[in-house]
Amino acid sequence: MDAIILLGAPGSGKGTVAEKVRDACRYVHVSTGDMLRESVKQGTETGRQAEGYMKRGELVPDSLIIKLVEERMDAGKKDARYMFDGFPRTTAQAELLEQSLARRKGRLLKVFFLDAPRKVLLDRLTGRRVCRKCGTCFHVVNIPPKRPGVCDVCGGELYQRTDDQEVTILNRLEVFNRQTESLIAYYEKKGVLERVDSDRKADVTIADMVSRVKALGAQ
Repeated sequence: MDAIILLGAPGSGKGTVAEKVRDACRYVHVSTGDMLRESVKQGTETGRQAEGYMKRGELVPDSLIIKLVEERMDAGKKDARYMFDGFPRTTAQAELLEQSLARRKGRLLKVFFLDAPRKVLLDRLTGRRVCRKCGTCFHVVNIPPKRPGVCDVCGGELYQRTDDQEVTILNRLEVFNRQTESLIAYYEKKGVLERVDSDRKADVTIADMVSRVKALGAQ
């Protein structure tokens, strides 16, 4: 069981990059954000506990996050390759993940940090719109729908998530920077961190990431 990690602030492009890497390199994409939102939608116990933190733009406690992650790994094949999207966010979570991988005879191959200026992150997130029906994401400037407020895929209504509003975003960015500063240093010390410039066109960043991940196959 091998694993890689995608780190980056909200709006850095982790989700978009992860989807392309998943398809091109055959990794199991584990997005804790998506899993948490699904748990909230389904009204599970974990979802109910996490919902309050998410609405305030705060990090969900480690115990809830690692529970979701371990359930996902246990449901997969023993020789699967996992790509963690936005997890871990703290050194405590990193240590828990290492312990989980070790128990499953797994190894962490690389940690990729997608880096972009604060203004770029803010513009990306405040302009994001999501379809209520199918979940497809658009952007009022970068990826506008053909008809304002209407999903190109299913015709559903597009809306702005509560956690994409500016006040919440600013808090999310502050929380991210405060919580992950030591995590980045932690992985740099271990020699597994690679910084990736995500202040580029999406296709350029994606091609760069796919190339880097494919190169790990030779290790």
